[in-house]
Amino acid sequence: PQTFVDNFTNIYILDALKRIPGANQASIFGTPDYAMRIWLKPDRMAQLGITVEDIKNAVANQNEQFSAGRIGQSPTDGPVTLTFPVTTKGRMTEPAEFENIILRAASGDAALVRLKDVGRAELGSKDYSLRSRYKGKTATLLAVYQQPGANALAVAEQVRKTLEEVKKSFPPGMEYEVALDTTEFVHESINEVVHTLRDAVILVILVVFLFLQSFRATLVPILAVPVSIIGTFMAMSAFGFSVNMLTLFGMVLAIGIVVDDAIVVIENVERNMVEFKMPPKEAAKHAMDEVGGPVIAIVLGLLAVFIPVAFLSGITGQLYKQFAITLAVSVLLSGIVALTLSPALAAILLKP
Repeated sequence: PQTFVDNFTNIYILDALKRIPGANQASIFGTPDYAMRIWLKPDRMAQLGITVEDIKNAVANQNEQFSAGRIGQSPTDGPVTLTFPVTTKGRMTEPAEFENIILRAASGDAALVRLKDVGRAELGSKDYSLRSRYKGKTATLLAVYQQPGANALAVAEQVRKTLEEVKKSFPPGMEYEVALDTTEFVHESINEVVHTLRDAVILVILVVFLFLQSFRATLVPILAVPVSIIGTFMAMSAFGFSVNMLTLFGMVLAIGIVVDDAIVVIENVERNMVEFKMPPKEAAKHAMDEVGGPVIAIVLGLLAVFIPVAFLSGITGQLYKQFAITLAVSVLLSGIVALTLSPALAAILLKP
């Protein structure tokens, strides 16, 4: 029955899910608590002259918790060696007990009117304003909300593992099913961005090789890409950013940007080797004297574009903050790589 499923979910499943880090806002739709419901017969009440208020007062007065005390408790006539606590039955729990509540007693107890004479009691749900069904069967809807700052994919994975563990204690005939998982869209979106990131790297490699016409020269900007990207991931970790749609989108754009500085350096090194017949090491040093300033200017120009975006106010600023900082860090690292690693690789890899 619906009430049993609701109550079981509330007692055994909900608390288990709330213990998951990042999922403590889980809740059940509706009211899953048990309640004793009393259904009245208006015609019998009218015949016996009993009102709803009479029944309400009788239930409240006769369904009380009383302290029974202890046998041998002070004060006593003499010394007592032992005392015994008296345990009595507390509140009513069974429908039959409620049905035997006395509503009215005639003079001399000749006639008693009990609740079962004007209605019936049954164990049901506390609230029937929301009833849920899934695929035509009785169901309890349980929603797990991600806590702000938590990793949605990690929370979803842990929720599924917890449900599998709790499933072992399910009564016969009871099953669970995930009706809606919003992290599936997030997972697929991240996969698409990762595939785009891979395609972007491949395209950059092909374009660079097409224009430089040298595998050794192509290797220099290609090696600059992973160095800048790995450094960007380290910076993301330092800032507390997670790998999400915005940061990955920033990475995709950064792939094409981080190779620019390296291409400028390697192209100028090759030009010095061809025009001035310089050895690679000397050509690299001369190239940095020529393009060091322009590379720094390029980096500062791009930073001047992306950094202000991180300081936008409102929800827009929060959305684009990670995107802007990710791009800014990757551009800064690409400039550092172009001024240090790229000329060193050019001097080592290029041949006269």
